[in-house]
Amino acid sequence: MIERLFRFRGGVQPATHKDDSVVAPIAQAPLPKRLYVPLRPNTRAKARLIVEPGQKVLKGECIGEADGVLGTACHAPTSGTVVEIVRHAMPHPSDLPVACVVIEPDGEDRWIERQPFHCVCASSRQVVLDYLRDSGIVGLGGAAFPSHIKIGTQREVDTLILNGAECEPWITSDDRLMREQADEIMRGASLLAELTGAKRILIGIEDNKAEAIAAMREAATKVHPVSQVVAVPTLYPAGGEKQLIRVLTGIEIPHGKLGAEFGIRCFNVGTARAVHRAIDLGEPLISRVVTLTGNVEQPGNFEVLIGTPIEDLLPLVKPKAGTDKYLHGGPMMGFALPDLSAPVVKGTNCIIAGSPDLFPPPKPELPCIRCGACSQACPVDLQPLELYWFARAKNFGKAQEYHLFDCIECGCCAYVCPSHIPLVDYYRFAKSEIWAREREHNEADQARERFEFRNYRIEREKSEKAAKLAARAAETKAKLAAKAAAEGADADKAAEPDPKKALIEAAMKRAQEQKEKSAPKNTENLPDSVKSEIAEIDKRRKPLEAFDEPDNGASAGEENK
Repeated sequence: MIERLFRFRGGVQPATHKDDSVVAPIAQAPLPKRLYVPLRPNTRAKARLIVEPGQKVLKGECIGEADGVLGTACHAPTSGTVVEIVRHAMPHPSDLPVACVVIEPDGEDRWIERQPFHCVCASSRQVVLDYLRDSGIVGLGGAAFPSHIKIGTQREVDTLILNGAECEPWITSDDRLMREQADEIMRGASLLAELTGAKRILIGIEDNKAEAIAAMREAATKVHPVSQVVAVPTLYPAGGEKQLIRVLTGIEIPHGKLGAEFGIRCFNVGTARAVHRAIDLGEPLISRVVTLTGNVEQPGNFEVLIGTPIEDLLPLVKPKAGTDKYLHGGPMMGFALPDLSAPVVKGTNCIIAGSPDLFPPPKPELPCIRCGACSQACPVDLQPLELYWFARAKNFGKAQEYHLFDCIECGCCAYVCPSHIPLVDYYRFAKSEIWAREREHNEADQARERFEFRNYRIEREKSEKAAKLAARAAETKAKLAAKAAAEGADADKAAEPDPKKALIEAAMKRAQEQKEKSAPKNTENLPDSVKSEIAEIDKRRKPLEAFDEPDNGASAGEENK
């Protein structure tokens, strides 16, 4: 049990303007002529297209698979035909188009075969998270952050907080949802507690929603007795995640940290209902409750299919004369819609018809007088005054040093500014410039890495080619050396003396020696005339002996020839 509530710093108390739209029950918005289903549920997530023009689809059929870490799947909100894939306007201040699947409903509203996810306890945690990703479940509080990522943080969880504060003026979609579908919300909360391992569930609801508090308390006792519904003071922005955690638990989340790091998970009540319908009923997230209010005759809340053009919803509430703009979201954190053909997305919780009476034109911006009122109103303990000067001077590095990205853009600072300075616009400008520069820096780094890798690849190919040539040359040289060695061996073998030839030569040498030793014995004391005649005969014989003498090494047969 909570012994006491805590208070966050700053905050404001604007007029709520909730009574008109909260009276009537949630109504079903009719089917539009065409649905424009975006392949991007938010600016950071996207889906990969898996259908093509002319294809027939059923209600709940997947038309885009999750792409990337933050990706979630998107589905056909009704049965019909995929007409085309176009870039269409989105509900965003930039009015930049995104890829959308255009579906022409057939009016039959035929579902796919829905398969509930049984045995959550028996399945591995990652399998359940993948199922939620493929069911397109995202946060329905406005940011549309993928729920499977938020659930999947591997940290010990003590407390699960359901956010039913709905602190921004005019918006009543969560209030009506808690009044009418409290059992479904609590069933989804118990599933989230099971997935995160939370030991207790706290449901924070502003104390100006008495009927919603009563309905949720009744459902909590039936579905999850350990849970507790807590009425929190009505103070904007009590519905901010860090502010609600502070009020319910007393834990102050520091700059740059998340509640998950302190054992706390926080989910919107609409997200809890979507988790229940995905797991227990097998229904992906294809619709949400949207508040239509402002300068209209019949304000109320409607269950609207994702992809419904906003201009198709306006006849349901009959805008009054004098309506000059339409706001997407609340007046504090919302923005004026640049194009009414933009579709309802998963983060659309409210459309407000504005008029000069309800929202007077902004007064001229005056010089800052450094009164400090913005600092006192800031709920995240920043210095809006310093951030304003740094953003205006485009000194983005200094702005980051003053924790620019901890700003939740709640608008409290601009609300209390006596000089009517649109402070949040300056902060958004600074953030977008920093993101753009980071993208350029990352692209430059990627280009440099590609260039360096290209040079590395070219050098590697050169070295590999040189190594191959060197290896081939070495192989050729080795072959030549082996051939030369073989030829040298043959020459050496040829130079070795033949035994037969050596015997013949030795025999001839002995014969010659014997011939020289043998001299005629009857030639002693010859007269000189006889000696000269013998010498003359020997002289004539020598040429004949030289002619008849066989070549060295000739065989006996050749000598006879």
